[in-house]
This record gives sequence, C-alpha cells and structure tokens, in this order.
Amino acid sequence: MLDAIRWDTDLIRRYDLAGPRYTSYPTAVQFDSQVGTFDLFHALRDSRKALRPLSLYVHVPFCANICYYCACNKVITKDRGRALPYLQRLEQEIQLIACHLDPTQKVEQLHFGGGTPTFLSHDELRQLMAQLRKHFTLLDDDSGDYGIEIDPREADWSTMGLLRELGFNRVSIGLQDLDPVVQRAVNRLQSLEETRAVIDAARTLQFRSINIDLIYGLPKQTPENFARTVDEVINLQPDRLSVFNYAHLPERFMPQRRINSNDLPAPAQKLEMLQRTIEQLTAAGYRYIGMDHFALPDDELAIAQEESTLQRNFQGYTTHGHCDLIGLGVSAISQIGDLYCQNSSDLNQYQNALASAQLATSRGLICNADDRLRRAVIQQLICHFSLEFATIEQTFNIDFRGYFGELWPQLLGMAEDGLIELDNQRICVLPAGRLLVRSVCMVFDAYLEHSNRQRFSRVI
Repeated sequence: MLDAIRWDTDLIRRYDLAGPRYTSYPTAVQFDSQVGTFDLFHALRDSRKALRPLSLYVHVPFCANICYYCACNKVITKDRGRALPYLQRLEQEIQLIACHLDPTQKVEQLHFGGGTPTFLSHDELRQLMAQLRKHFTLLDDDSGDYGIEIDPREADWSTMGLLRELGFNRVSIGLQDLDPVVQRAVNRLQSLEETRAVIDAARTLQFRSINIDLIYGLPKQTPENFARTVDEVINLQPDRLSVFNYAHLPERFMPQRRINSNDLPAPAQKLEMLQRTIEQLTAAGYRYIGMDHFALPDDELAIAQEESTLQRNFQGYTTHGHCDLIGLGVSAISQIGDLYCQNSSDLNQYQNALASAQLATSRGLICNADDRLRRAVIQQLICHFSLEFATIEQTFNIDFRGYFGELWPQLLGMAEDGLIELDNQRICVLPAGRLLVRSVCMVFDAYLEHSNRQRFSRVI
C-alpha cells in the first residue's frame, strides 16, 4: 500500500533534521534580485507560445486578528477599508499579466490564500472574481479546482453561498487545535460549532472538497488534548487533512514572540502527538500522502498518487503540476516554465510599483540543467516515495550512478539504516522512512550545504 507508514522512533531521532519543504526546487531561499520583470515577460511569452494551461494563486494578506503562531505574509487590521487600495493594485496586476497570455490558456486551478481571503466584503469578492474572469479564461462548468482558505470566524452560510456562486468548489479551513487553553495561548478562539457550521454549509452547497489544517507542537498542547482534537476532526470527515509541525522561530516571525517558549511541548511529546495522530487517521481510513498531508482513498490526491501523476508546487501537493503557476498579490510566487519569481513581500512596495504601472517582481531564479534534473528527482521521491533511475536517465541523458556518484555513500548509509531500499535501478523509500522523505530529498539538494539551516523547519 502506498500509504503504509512504520513508526521508528530511533530512525526519526537520527534523521529529524531542519530542511526545506520542497514546494519548489531550487527553494525560495535561492531567489535573488537579479531576476525581474523582463524575465517574467519572457516566461509569459513562452507560456503563451506553448499554450500551457494555468494555475492562479491570489494572495489576500489581511486578517482582523493576529494568530501568534502564524508565519504567513499578512497585515493585521480591523479597518476593512484597507483592502480597497490593495484590490485596485491587484486588478492592475491582473491586467498587466493577462495581456501577455493567450485567451485559450484555460485556468484549471485557482486558489485564494492569505491572510484571510474572506476579510474582503461580498462586493469586493464579486469584483475581484469579475476581474479574473474578464482577463483570464476561467472554467464555467465547475470542472476546475477552485479553492479558497476559510477562517470559520470570518465566514457564515451567506459567505459560503457567495463563494459557491462565484465558482469556488474547494475550501481549506484553518482549525489548528480545538482545546480552549491552547487557543488562548495562540490568540485564536474558534469553537467546534463555528467550524462545523462552515463545513455543513460547504457540504449542503456541494463544494467538492474540504481540507482542514491542524498544527501540533503549539503551546499548552499535550498528546492527550491533541488526540481529542483529532478525534473531533475525524468526526467532521474532511476529504483532506494537513497536520503541520509548529516551527517556533521568534527571531524570524514577530508574532511568535508572544508565545511563551516554556509552554511549548517537549520534543518527545511532539513525537507522541504525531504518532497518535497517524494512528488515529489511519484507523479512520485516511491515507498518508506525504509531507504532513492525509486524504481519503477516493480523494483526487490519493488517486493521483496511486496513478503516479501526483506533483508538488508552491500550493503543496497538486494534480495540476503541468500548469504554469501565476502568483498575484503581495509576496505571491509564480512558477512559469523554468522561471520562479516572487512579488515584493512589502505591501507598500507592492502597491507603489503597480501605482507606477510596473509589476512588483522583486526576486526569483531561472533553473539551469542541473536544477531541472534534481527537481525531477526530488519530485519523484516526495510524491511517490520511489525513483526509477532509467526514467531520469532517459529524460536527462545521464548515467544516474555516475552523475550522483558522490552522494552514493550517503544513500548507502540510509539504506543500511532502513530509511530506503537502494539498488542499481531504483530508490524506494521504505515505510519507516516515509515520514522522513524530506531527509532523503535533502541528499540531492545541491544548495543545502551553503544554506542557513535555521531558515527551515525540522522534518518532524
């Protein structure tokens, strides 16, 4: 079974390192300011010539309340009027990007993230979607994957009805933890009833998929109270679950400085939380997709993994990795062919650039041949837990063993430890190694030895 996991505490202790999540390779840490608007226009032209389908990501940075654990790019404000000038600049960006693409390039995937996208008023959401439909070719038959992140404290039945009317058919719900003591410690008070109401609305309105986000390792969490949260979430029967490891990096993320580090669970408790969660979800019929993600067997991600078509990009695991990803909004990242580029993460800089009729591209990277090769290797391992050398050799015209000869001792060590199975034809990540697949991928990362590991979370 693809979803089989074997818990091995000793192996986890040895390989639980800090490293990238590989939503891209090379990772965003390698982006630099030498890549700019000209490179983006060049990539858009290539996309237009190839008539590649599109995936759109729209970043709405506003939140009415701060969650202390959050590491997202956001603006905390009670002033709903702050959204208006941002939306004006976002509409300019939509126009500037879309005029370089072909109307026959259909938008197969759309995702609104944040922040809290439902911070926007109903009229603002209507206007934003109208602009996207005006300038891009969105699908009208409900066949696209059109998702939005929901804070149940910011959404009700009328909001869910509006989102369905606008074409959204997937929702991702931030929950994190249901224990009131934990919620107070992270300043996110959200009842089970609020969450259930949004899920009931989504089901009644025939949203195609519901995802719930949980976080383990938050202050005041214990294995016992987190297990109760997981049980309640299983009763809600989401199609997908993301169970993230909380990375406490207060030196990088200012809101985390409000968390008392003495309240954080010990490493052994975090491991117990994860182990229990895996046991609970597996018993409830969920499959481990990889990298904190679980899905029911009939979910598209689980099916794609079975059929070896699953991919990974800046939106996580996806069935639309063949699309060019266009990021819109402050801090948004695009992946178009071999180009990665990111908008300015500063709201004022983003808005000022577009006010001057300039795109807000601030940094990026253009993949070279070695990047493309290693990206393919990491994609295969992180999505399918196996890698056939012949496939890579045929695609990139190399001898795998020769090209990666210097890595062989590390791979042999992992094989001896029971993390992987290794022979002259393939690598297979064993059930005991699947939770640690990032550690296997890190072996193939050419940039990692020069990176500051403190920028990354730990694997577990």
